[in-house]
Formats: sequence, C-alpha cells, structure tokens
Amino acid sequence: MANPIRLLILLSDNSSERMDLSRVPDTVEELIEQVKESCKVAGGIRLQYKDVDFGGTFVNLNSTSMIKDLTTIKVIPSATETLILEFVESDLDTSSISTHTDDTVILSSSSSEKLRTEPWPKEFNIPQFSFETEGQLEKGNAEYTKDQTRLTPTSKMLSDILERLAEKIFSYKAYLSDADLSDVAEALTRKHPCLRQPDSFNESYGWKLRLKTKVSNYRTQLKSHGLASE
Repeated sequence: MANPIRLLILLSDNSSERMDLSRVPDTVEELIEQVKESCKVAGGIRLQYKDVDFGGTFVNLNSTSMIKDLTTIKVIPSATETLILEFVESDLDTSSISTHTDDTVILSSSSSEKLRTEPWPKEFNIPQFSFETEGQLEKGNAEYTKDQTRLTPTSKMLSDILERLAEKIFSYKAYLSDADLSDVAEALTRKHPCLRQPDSFNESYGWKLRLKTKVSNYRTQLKSHGLASE
C-alpha cells in the first residue's frame, strides 16, 4: 500500500488547510478538483508548490510528479479576464459578437438568450478544432493505431480542445451532470484515441476533470459579463 501524502494548502496569507491523500493524483487537474472539494474553494484556480531546490520559492505546478509527502501547495485564484469585443459580419445577423478573453472564451451569438438552442444529444459530437490541433491529432491517432503511442497535448493544444468543447457544450446547456461530463470525455477519446489515458477510469477520467473545471470557469465568465447561463 502506498504511503499517504500530507499536503499543506495555503489559501491566503492567513489561511491554510491540511489535506491528506491516499496517493498522488495522476494529473494537476485532478489535484485541483481535490483541493477545491477539500478546502471548499470555488471558481477557477491554479496551483504552485514550494520548491526546496530554489530556497522555498513557489513555482507553478505543471506536473504532479513534483508532489511529495509534506509538500506545501499555494492556491492562486485565476486572474480576471480582459475582454476584447469584435463585431462579426454575417449575411444573416450583423449583430453577432465574438468575445475573447485571456482564458480563450469565444462566443458567437446575437443575444445571450440564444446561447443554447439544441437538446443534449444521445451521442456527443466532437467539434472541429483548429487547423493546427487537428493536424497534430491526425498524426497522433496514426501513431496510436501503429504502436499505441499516446499524444501529450501542448498547453496551446489543450486550451484549444477545451475551448471548442466548452463552446459546443454550451450550445446545449450550462449545467452538466456527472454522466454528461463522462459522455463528452469518452466521445473525445473515442474519436481521438491518441488522447486516451489508460491508467484512468474509462481511459478518459483526466479529460472529464479538465472539462468540469473548464465548464465551471466558462459559466462564471458568462455570468460576470451579463450573459445568460441558465
């Protein structure tokens, strides 16, 4: 049996919590969800860890391989997004707007009430990603078919995938059940097997956690900008 992992979670300058884990999570996203649940943290966050090799400086946590017993973790709230509004010409509706933020939220709608226009599908259809992402996925899927090599997405690629999925999800509804999140994650790894995670539940649990965080942040951003999210 693996030894338990004891973490000190710094929530602010004068607030901290102890968190005990049975094992180190496989992904940073999974750890974030556990921190949010254990410490009752809401909204988007990122994590830093105290790096003893650099005199105790807090460093951005990009891999859970850096997590050891008695590691100190600092919770950093997501920065407030800066909006850039661009009017998009359309033959049907010239009032459509694309909304961009630092968290790459993109909306195209003539009004907030038109965010959701379709019923939730029996089988979730994975949208088209950017040209660059699709090219990497095509190559990755070919490699996976050949020798089961899995693709590790870059941060840019990961952002594109989650952003496009969030847009598609919000064309159906803003609040997803656990089963809905599983549907989307499994549909993603079914269409792009190079993204499968063999050590996780249904080979897609890590994607499910990423989607849960992304959808929550996306919904919060819509509300903060006065757009309907019900």
